Amino acid sequence: MNFKKGNNLWDRAVKNIPGGNMLLSKNKNLFSPDYWPSYYSKAKGAYVWDLDGNKYLDFSSNGVGACSLGHANENVDNSVIKAIKNGVMSTLNCPNEVYLAEYLISLHSWSNMVRFARSGGEANAIAIRIARCFTNRQKIAICGYHGWHDWYLAANLSTKDNLKDHLLEGLGSKGVPDLLADTVIPLRYNNMEDLKLIKDNKDIAAVKMEVVRSTTPLKGYLEEIKDICEEKKILLIFDECTSGFRESFGGIHLKYNIYPDMCMLGKALGNGYAISAVLGKKDVMQSACETFISSTFWTEAVGPAAALATLEEMKEKESWRKLPKLGRKIKDIWIMNAKKYNIPITINGIDALPTFNFDIYEAAGFKTIFTQKMLEEGFLASTLFYPTTAHEDEHIKKYSDACDKVFKNISEVLEKNISPSSICRGDYCKPSFKRLN
Repeated sequence: MNFKKGNNLWDRAVKNIPGGNMLLSKNKNLFSPDYWPSYYSKAKGAYVWDLDGNKYLDFSSNGVGACSLGHANENVDNSVIKAIKNGVMSTLNCPNEVYLAEYLISLHSWSNMVRFARSGGEANAIAIRIARCFTNRQKIAICGYHGWHDWYLAANLSTKDNLKDHLLEGLGSKGVPDLLADTVIPLRYNNMEDLKLIKDNKDIAAVKMEVVRSTTPLKGYLEEIKDICEEKKILLIFDECTSGFRESFGGIHLKYNIYPDMCMLGKALGNGYAISAVLGKKDVMQSACETFISSTFWTEAVGPAAALATLEEMKEKESWRKLPKLGRKIKDIWIMNAKKYNIPITINGIDALPTFNFDIYEAAGFKTIFTQKMLEEGFLASTLFYPTTAHEDEHIKKYSDACDKVFKNISEVLEKNISPSSICRGDYCKPSFKRLN
């Protein structure tokens, strides 16, 4: 398979862009450093075309979770085109931000007010500022991945191991002010013992957490956190930038009937267009007026137009019912082939966000082989899958057939007890996020 144009452009990129690209999750080194197309020329539905004209079924992250309706959904795009024709920026405000706020509040009866941003990291930073302002406290307890800003990476100032279970192992925090040391307290998901850390600390403004991560919450876990927060007057903040709209029409916390003080929504909210939201209770959210939270491009018209159209598409398709079913089918395919070819794997993630790991020697090598062989079968694929409503039964069947071939390939290497480097093209993939994906 030829990636000449993509490889040439990547070589230019690393000379001019630190790290080669803007988002770690799209860096070719996470997939196959020497055999990955890197750039797309077109994306539509469940398909992606690279710069060299190769066409793939996208069975990977589908826009890193942004495109739950598939790439370039026609109704969403038409709504955006209409907004563009009317002007995306003005001296006056965009009316759709009011309509979008009302829509999101109607889906979350516990909430009363909303602030919008354009990325998940921004939304998380907004929520932290509001929480500290409202409580007049400084420290934040975290459980999950919440962006790249100083407040979050400060967790690794005292030790580089604090974020190893939330983001990446050995992650550096150079550039984050030392004064922020000990302002962030990491909690291990589903670990009841760690909850003592928030019970015994009097300066915690908020507990910020992903509602679900690689597993669902243990019985009573979310309830216990909620009770502690209410008793200690700590704000409970759910980061649903990834999990939102996957298994419920809104935040996944609606499935568990545990309601926070604030919640962030992003990624799937705009189906590829930049929009994120911070929902909250009125008394909490009003604190945004007591500090400075403002940005020019939070007022552009594309994001709200995309979000409103996306919500209507989700509602019509009942996407939150379809996505888990698709994800379950993919999990079953992995399990079936792993059993058939005697390959030890571990399945993780909720059904709408499934992932697996190879439990074998040189696992990174076999993960790289999986990606490379799936490319040759016509798939953008790694060991995770974010399903979309554009994935049809015929796509699942083709994926299943391709997986059968690739797992068989891997089993042949295992049977010979040789290094995966014997068939891997180039270097192994580098470590990725330890989180929902």
